[in-house]
Amino acid sequence: MNARWLSRFLEAIQAERDASRNTLLSYGRDLRDFSAFLEDRGETLASATRAHVEGYLGDLADRGMAQATRARRLSAIRQLYRLAFLEGWRTDDPAALIRGPKRARRLPGNLSEADVDRLLDATATVARTEAEALRNTCLMQLLYATGLRVSELVALPVAGVRGDPRMILVRGKGGRERMVPLSPPAREALALWLARRDRDEAAAQKSGKPRSAFLFPARGRKGHMTREAFFVLVKQLAAVAGLDPAGVSPHTLRHAFATHLLANGADLRVIQTLLGHASIATTEIYTHVLDARLRALVLEKHPLATDGAALEDGAAQSHNGLG
Repeated sequence: MNARWLSRFLEAIQAERDASRNTLLSYGRDLRDFSAFLEDRGETLASATRAHVEGYLGDLADRGMAQATRARRLSAIRQLYRLAFLEGWRTDDPAALIRGPKRARRLPGNLSEADVDRLLDATATVARTEAEALRNTCLMQLLYATGLRVSELVALPVAGVRGDPRMILVRGKGGRERMVPLSPPAREALALWLARRDRDEAAAQKSGKPRSAFLFPARGRKGHMTREAFFVLVKQLAAVAGLDPAGVSPHTLRHAFATHLLANGADLRVIQTLLGHASIATTEIYTHVLDARLRALVLEKHPLATDGAALEDGAAQSHNGLG
């Protein structure tokens, strides 16, 4: 019973949202854990009550699961039971009225423009060959110029970047398409890598190897560079650039792209479009990053902020209506 429900739910998610394989795997893991919890208590997804769902959330807390993990799992359970109710598998929705733990709003880590410059300068260093150096430079320039998600970047089709384009078409989450502009350094890096890639591929074809449809081809099953390989590359670049690898990832560069645009006057709606966010609320987190930076700047540079604390206390009193 449980396995059949999960299979039908995942099929529905795939069909309705064009969900990625990673998304489906995540839903599957979360819901199988809930299913196992029910089975241990002699229940099924069809018989579970609100008390069982709340008991599962309590069990997650007892296991030391993070607040974000508990919120994500409740979201998956809610979606499962919403579908079950709409499809008539159940006549009620046991998860509809449950309020889960609120996710803490975590500000994204960020890199300064100088940090990004150091990363870009390191691209040729972390390479065994000239071809790898050109590829690494192209990857990093494109990422910082466009703010693409890692999965979007590594799977770029080569046909979409030919002809020295000023903008490229990207297919993002849910199959949504958007246009993103390329900076002059990104276009230059792209042209150099494309010339080398095509030359190497032409030589490989003489040996009977098939032509690749991807800008960053690889020998693996997917046919292109994997997210994991690019993640490792970024960590290596951070180490060479003198940055803490623990604080640098491909997603950090996506954040840097957005934050640097906003700091230099870009409109939030434009940044939303470039990042491919479905909701402006997701993009608004970058305003909080800037708020923190501006506050630190005032405390450091204001003529009355001799030690920072006096000005900070004054701001707090004013906020509380005491000033």
